[in-house]
Amino acid sequence: MNYRILLVEDDDVIAGAVASHISSWGCEVRRATNYADIMPDFEDFDPQLVLLDIGLPYFNGFHWCSEIRRRSKVPVIFISSASDNMNIVMAVNMGADDFIAKPFDLGVLTAKVPALLRRTYDFANPDANRLSAHGAVLDLNSGALEYSGERLELTKNELKILQSLMEKCGHVVSRDELMMRLWQTDSFVDENTLTVNVTRLRRRLENIGLGDFIKTRKGLGYIIEE
Repeated sequence: MNYRILLVEDDDVIAGAVASHISSWGCEVRRATNYADIMPDFEDFDPQLVLLDIGLPYFNGFHWCSEIRRRSKVPVIFISSASDNMNIVMAVNMGADDFIAKPFDLGVLTAKVPALLRRTYDFANPDANRLSAHGAVLDLNSGALEYSGERLELTKNELKILQSLMEKCGHVVSRDELMMRLWQTDSFVDENTLTVNVTRLRRRLENIGLGDFIKTRKGLGYIIEE
C-alpha cells in the first residue's frame, strides 16, 4: 500500500507505535504538529485517511472532524479511550468512518485501516483489486489465485490469509495480525486453528506449483518474500 495517512495523536508513545506500524506497510505517515490548528497540516499533506484522537489540546477531535468534513470526504477513524456509546455515536454523527477504542492491539489497525482504504479507493483503480507476487495473481473480486494457467478458487479464510501476506509482500505478518484479520480477534481462538488453515492453504498452493510460496519465520509469523 502507498497511501498518505495523517495522525492526530498527542501521546508520543502511542503516536510513535502507530506511525511505525503503519509505515511498515509502505504508507507515508505524518503527525500533526500544531494542535491549536491542524488544518494547515491537513491541507499541506492532503492525506487519504486521518487517524484522529478525541482528547486533544485546545480543541477536541470532534471539532477537527467537523472542520475536515467542511473541506473533504477523506475517511476518518477516531482513536480514543473515550469509547462509551455517546462518544461513538457522536463520532459517527460528526462524519467519522470508524472508531478504535484505546487501549488497542496494533492488529486492530491492521484489520481496519487497510480495509477502509480499500473500500474508499479501490473502485477508482481496477488493478487495486489484484495483488501479485512471483507470477501469482490474486483477484480479490473473484476470490481466486491464478498461476501458470492454473486457477485456484479460495475459501474465505484462504483469501484473507493470502491477501494479508501479499499486501505486505516482503514483510513478516505476525500470527496475531492474521488471527485478527480472519476472526476479528486474537483472543478465544486456538492458535492451532490458524496453523491448520495455513497448512491446508500451503497444500493447495503446492498443487499448482507454488510449494514454497508462504514461508514461516519462526517466532515471528509468515512471509511471502519479494
